[in-house]
Amino acid sequence: MNSKRTLLKTVAAAALSTLALGTAHAADITGAGATFPFPIYAKWAEMYKAQTGTGLNYQSIGSSGGLRQIRAKTVAFGASDAPVSGADLDKDGMVQFPAIIGGTVPVFNLDGIGKGELRVTGPVLAEMFLGKISKWNDPKLVALNPGKKLPDMTITVVHRADGSGTTFNWTDYLSVVSKDWADTVGKGAAVKWPAPTSVGGKGNEGVAANVSRTKGALGYVEYAYAKKNNIPVMALQNADGNYVMPGDDTFQAAAAGVDWFSVPGMGVSMVNAKGKDSWPVTTASFILMYKEPANKAESAEVLKFFDWAFKNGKQAALELDYVPMPDAVTQQIRTRVWSQINNK
Repeated sequence: MNSKRTLLKTVAAAALSTLALGTAHAADITGAGATFPFPIYAKWAEMYKAQTGTGLNYQSIGSSGGLRQIRAKTVAFGASDAPVSGADLDKDGMVQFPAIIGGTVPVFNLDGIGKGELRVTGPVLAEMFLGKISKWNDPKLVALNPGKKLPDMTITVVHRADGSGTTFNWTDYLSVVSKDWADTVGKGAAVKWPAPTSVGGKGNEGVAANVSRTKGALGYVEYAYAKKNNIPVMALQNADGNYVMPGDDTFQAAAAGVDWFSVPGMGVSMVNAKGKDSWPVTTASFILMYKEPANKAESAEVLKFFDWAFKNGKQAALELDYVPMPDAVTQQIRTRVWSQINNK
């Protein structure tokens, strides 16, 4: 546990909106996008720089920003938690592959109630984000949490203000568990948030900060941000009816048996996965690259970095409660996806 706490502190210290390790030189790698995987990309970059001397300049600006940057060809790779469709990949001349698996979690701020001490079902969570359940002592929450003294306090929904793959995955989940959410809001990297008491935050960092300072807040962040900021997480009922807590074990349970190549671009949704231990909002974070890159040398360096991370970054990923891609899958990524990139 000490190594995990130390690693989280290291990442907390490093978690600036832009990661720039060392002095930039010709071999350094540029990327931009999702804030969801930023803690592990930061750790991998630190380790890789120490071993190879090659740095990573990664702008943690949100998935929508990452897609804009890669399409503008200002970076060697884009990162998105919302997978790009096969048709759009073909149109853009890009490939896509999952780099890491993690989980999005419901976080809250109530005096006297800590991590895992509050239980919620998917449909009730959807009603909270819809604004239909507007107080923490609503009878539906009281019924799910017998013996807990829930306050007569307004629920303040904290959501992403920027286009976000984390939002895409969160709203994908809410759409699966709530027909009302699916019909009125739907899923997307940016949606119109219906709850009357709502506050936006930029990046996972911004949502975590707003939840931390707002009594009565309810938000959603990638799990590493909840841990790093010591924000309580709800226990969430999964598809098998069990209340589970997030962690690399429950993310792994949700990812078990995924057929990655069943969808063009490997863009598989794992939300509300079956399995007694599965965390309901488990997702992959994806990397996007051009088949015919403008800078072939830098594109080759990106593949070297992720090849190294797949082989050497597993323990660091687990210590930050991410799930590394299985070896069998990374080998298929090398042969079936990276082989399409012309770096010669």
